Formats: sequence, C-alpha cells, structure tokens
Amino acid sequence: MTNPLLELKQVSLTLSTRSKAAGIPILTDISFEVSPCDRISVIGPSGAGKTSLLRLLNRLSESTQGNIYLDNQNIRNIPVLELRRQVMLVPQEPKLLGMTVQEALAYPLVLQQLPKKAIAQRTQGIRERLRIPAEWLERTELQLSLGQRQLVAIARALVVQPRIVLLDEPTSALDAGIASQVIRVFTDLAQKEQITILMVNHQLDMAELFCNRVLYLQDTQLLQDSPAEQINWQQLRERLVQAEAEASQEWF
Repeated sequence: MTNPLLELKQVSLTLSTRSKAAGIPILTDISFEVSPCDRISVIGPSGAGKTSLLRLLNRLSESTQGNIYLDNQNIRNIPVLELRRQVMLVPQEPKLLGMTVQEALAYPLVLQQLPKKAIAQRTQGIRERLRIPAEWLERTELQLSLGQRQLVAIARALVVQPRIVLLDEPTSALDAGIASQVIRVFTDLAQKEQITILMVNHQLDMAELFCNRVLYLQDTQLLQDSPAEQINWQQLRERLVQAEAEASQEWF
C-alpha cells in the first residue's frame, strides 16, 4: 500500500471574532489522505470552506486544531518557502504584481537562480502546453482579461514543477474550449509527470472530466470522499443545487 503524500488528521479552522467567543467554524474535524497523482475535485456549496481548505495545505492559513502532514512530516515543521515550492496554490483571481506575462512566468525560476536558458526553455514549454500566445508576453495585468490572467497564473505555478497543485476555480473565467484544454493538460500532468492536483470547481462537467476522486464539503464538514467512478453525477448536481438554495435562504 502506497504511503499518503498528504494527510489531514482532524483539522479544524475557526475564525475568531470579538462578538463570538468561540469563533465562527470554517472547517470542522476534516480528515482525509491524498495519494501521489490523485486528481481530486473539491465540491460543495458557497461557504462550505473549500477555498479555506486549499489555503491550509500550503499554510496561507493555519489550522486551529489538528495536523497536516506532507510525506509524514508535519507541515508546520517545513520552512514555508520550501513547502510552497512543493505545494503551489493558484487563486481564483490571480495577480501579476505589475509584471508582464513573460516576467511573471520567469520570476519563480529567477528566484531559484536557474540559468536563463533553462528558464526560457521551461517557460516556453508550459506556454506551448497551455497554448498561451506569444503576443501576450509583453502584456501587463491591466491588458489581460480575468480568464487570461487565470491561464497565466496556472502556467506560472506549473513552471516551478511542484509536487502538488491547488486550484481554486481555475476555469471559472475561461470559455468552454480553453477550459477543456486546461483540464486535459492537468490530467496529462498527473498521469505522466506525477503531479497531484486538488481542484475546487463549481463546474461539475469539468470536474467529472478531470477527477479520479471527489471530496464533498458542506456546513464546514467533509460529508463525502469517494472515487469518481462511484459518483452519481446527476445526484451530485441536484444535491449541490439544493445546498446552494438552502444557503441563499439564510441571507433573507
């Protein structure tokens, strides 16, 4: 049996507030394992804690209870920069920090002090894989749509060659054709280059194409952890629609 690459044991996250002494629960008693090359879709209604879960995995947030392990090592004992080289997060609304696309793609490799030739080869390879046109290279963030920035941010994460990629709604602003191409690239990376991927995605059609496993979060809890082949996707859609409707009623 393969040892888990990533393991969460009874992880909880609570948001502290002045008005509520116990705080607001964001995630409650979450436990699961991630195997190498897993392609996991993290699904659930708005407010279920999906993005918060991703942020815990590379310590952009810190759990208030429980432990997270990478290769059986508590991630609190791994230097943050080293952890984030291995576990890369692509946020839903990425920023290029004033750089051009070309600069943004090269920047993580410049920090690693790779030779210029190696940087050029690796960034070009990822650009070609994601079909990022050469005419984007001199554009800045203000000259790109949200969907274009998402694609560049995905490329920027992949050039680092992380072991785990965390994706927060990576195809939400992409048209269907480009989104399908991105999903195919992720699947290929997991199968051929042993990259492990956890993806938050409301687009269940894309999730179904991509994943070999589903985590379903609702009301701060992990309610389902199932292999993709055991999922009834129509029932899951109906469950998600119902949960979203119930959540929206709480605002009225």
